[in-house]
Amino acid sequence: MYRHWLIGLVRTRSGRLVGTIGGVALTVAFVACLGAFLQSSATEMTARSVAQVPVDWQVQSLPGADHNAVEAAIHSAAPVTGLELINYADVPGFEANTGGTVQTSGGGTVLGIGPGYFDQFPAQVRRLVGSVDGVVIAQQTAANLHVGVGDQVVIHHQAPDTSVTIAGIVDLPNADAMFQAIGVPAGAAPQAPPDNVLLLPMSQWQQVFDQQGASRPDTIRTEFHVRLDHHDLPFDPVAANTWATERGHNFEARVAGTALLANNLAARLEAVREDALYARLIFLFLGTPGAVLAILLTLAVAGAGRDKRRRDQALLRLRGATVDTVLRLAAAEALVAGVGGAVLGILFGALAAHFVLGATLLGGTALPLLGTVAGAGVALSLAAILVPAWRDARGSTVAVARRPIGNDRTPLWTRFYVDLLLLALAMAFYWRSAASGYQVVLAPEGVAATAVDYTAFLAPVLLWTGLVLLAMRLVGAGLRHGRPVIARGLRPVAGRLADVVAATFGRQGRRLTAGIGLAALAFAFAASTATFNATYETQARIDAELTNGADVTVTGTSAAPASEVLNRISSLPGVLAVQPMQHRYAYVGTDLQDLYGIDPTRIGAVTAMSDAYFANGDAKATLTDLAQTPDGVLVSQETVNDYQLSRGDSINLRLQNAADHQYHVVPFHIVGVVREFPTAPKDSFLVANATYIAQQTGSAASEIVLIRSNGDPARVARAAQSVAAGLPGLKVSQIGDVVALIGSSLTAVDLAGLTRLELIFALVMLAASGGLVLGLGFADRERSFAILVALGAKPRQLGAFVWSEAALVTGSGMFLGLLAGTLVAYVLVKLLTGVFDPPPEVLSVPWFYLAALIVTAAGAALLAATGEAMRSRTHITEKLRGE
Repeated sequence: MYRHWLIGLVRTRSGRLVGTIGGVALTVAFVACLGAFLQSSATEMTARSVAQVPVDWQVQSLPGADHNAVEAAIHSAAPVTGLELINYADVPGFEANTGGTVQTSGGGTVLGIGPGYFDQFPAQVRRLVGSVDGVVIAQQTAANLHVGVGDQVVIHHQAPDTSVTIAGIVDLPNADAMFQAIGVPAGAAPQAPPDNVLLLPMSQWQQVFDQQGASRPDTIRTEFHVRLDHHDLPFDPVAANTWATERGHNFEARVAGTALLANNLAARLEAVREDALYARLIFLFLGTPGAVLAILLTLAVAGAGRDKRRRDQALLRLRGATVDTVLRLAAAEALVAGVGGAVLGILFGALAAHFVLGATLLGGTALPLLGTVAGAGVALSLAAILVPAWRDARGSTVAVARRPIGNDRTPLWTRFYVDLLLLALAMAFYWRSAASGYQVVLAPEGVAATAVDYTAFLAPVLLWTGLVLLAMRLVGAGLRHGRPVIARGLRPVAGRLADVVAATFGRQGRRLTAGIGLAALAFAFAASTATFNATYETQARIDAELTNGADVTVTGTSAAPASEVLNRISSLPGVLAVQPMQHRYAYVGTDLQDLYGIDPTRIGAVTAMSDAYFANGDAKATLTDLAQTPDGVLVSQETVNDYQLSRGDSINLRLQNAADHQYHVVPFHIVGVVREFPTAPKDSFLVANATYIAQQTGSAASEIVLIRSNGDPARVARAAQSVAAGLPGLKVSQIGDVVALIGSSLTAVDLAGLTRLELIFALVMLAASGGLVLGLGFADRERSFAILVALGAKPRQLGAFVWSEAALVTGSGMFLGLLAGTLVAYVLVKLLTGVFDPPPEVLSVPWFYLAALIVTAAGAALLAATGEAMRSRTHITEKLRGE
């Protein structure tokens, strides 16, 4: 019996069966791809984050400890692939005599490094000028002492002073980690790295500081820098963090009282755990509405054939079938649709995951995910088919068979004003989050941390649902009471039949309202997702430009400034504009800070000057004030807080003069507060007029050149690299590399794959909601159309009903959905402000994609209406008798 029933369904009701299978497949594929995104993003974050850790462990030996025992404990506690000993010595200062003048510096640190350190830990030291074989000086220290390769530097320490010859100048990109205080209590303020650093070969360091170590052991310390074997590291960030933490604890248990551990790997993975949580937040914000829409689409597709299914079941009851038999037949249909949809959904999901996300969905690790989504697909099919059949089976056969059209009760959500309640709750949650300044992602002092308040998620979800329900309420009321207005609107499509069509729509208000609501949901999901993603991508580029400085940036040193090749760079093909920028150092009190000298009137030609960079929220006004105040300076927010400064205050900075290489007091006036600036660090820095700095220091050289390209930045960067090759110490970077780095760093999950996935599925869902549901609704009323044809309706008259319904559903859904999607996208961006650095000033609207949405929806409706107009005039007798 079941076989014959299913065969009959395939032969006579293939449209509704295929539609239900397609809805289940779409839901399963979308949810499976979202799960694959979560797994792949977590794995990718773990791998990339671990690769960015320069030193996995820093082990500090305590005074009197046996170094060999500590080293043995390291090897016993974890798999080690690299281990180097490094010594630290604190000294009162350095001195140099160059160009007939003597320069001295404040306190500093001298490192003793073995010959294999630079190969084992290449990320710790970046060579600028000269060789790393010998005594090496840090770039900032070389600038303070005004020394270069071959110059002599005197080390002041507890033993007799020692003079060394500089072999090279280097940059220490991870100075914070290299000089971190090990063993400090959790939550203690971070220790700033020393301003002056010298690196000596280990044998030479021991000769210089053996005596100091004996007399002042408190100024000497020894560390082991360790690189662990990452092959055993789990892919999941939570498990990876547990792995790294447990091995650190094992080592600490072995060396208690003899050594201290800085577990940099575990600390980084702890942050990756927060990143994984952030990926789930993005999934929740962007993925859940799509999954809900897919579920509603499946329910709508199944519900489009409910009238026919109800009549089929009524005929079975009249011919003697029991309620159990009817329910078993409905369950068989639901299982066929559920299993078929689950299988197709997994296959489609695997293809989409491979080509869109670059992830594998059919691997062994994905079996739990696939089993879960397949089970959910079958359950969805049962809910869409079996539950309505059970409800219908509770009534009498005659009542079910002759249920009148348009006599449906008012939905509960309408009677209890659920839509208005949801909107009120959405406003309340949004106001609560906005008033408290809540951000999902916080980055104080450049150290990212995720703070989660799950109630903040409710605002966009409630807004999305409430807006669509409100739209359905308004549409339903309009269909019931706005017949004249609807008739006038349909007159271009329905002609003289506009009044009749409008009256028909009034009797079919619930069905049309549900169709418009589903179309509005699809448009809202697609528009909000596309707008958020476009804003995200735009801000990612602005963030990259903020980090890199411009499309292409050439960075030099005070000894080899990038401005020396400025003219040659400006003549390169693909260069639209160039601007030099000074990067000096200035003392604010005893704090040495970065000082940037710019031309305020021209800096905007090469790099974006966002309003969010400045405390007053007005970049143009701030730069104008700076340009009109020759001795003006913009002070970072942290400096303002630390020194209790305000706009208009006078401030004395100490800058190094090019003539005597000494630091002299230079007066400035504070004209504004700057929060961020291209290439500047996250904490303390200053921005001033380059001409004033040049006058006061006697040097107009610019250490940085910013380049705006009118083509491919990578090509311009390669050309600039060839120009800079003749000047040692120059570094060329381009925005494309920074975008790739930011897209996988702590405060930005790579959304490229998720963006493509959601936008593709949004188009498919929109086409399905506009075309498939509309087509199935037409098919469910074939007998009504056949009666019109039998009564003599002409094609144009019949088309008035078909085309009017398609125009109403698609047009109303598009207008209401785009409006709701824009509001939801605005709320999403506001709630996820911490994702953007700097925050966006306006939403980025993807006009091309929105146009594609409109064309897709119109095309799907056109196909459905055209197909029904052609089918309605064929097989009239069979349609009249088939019911």
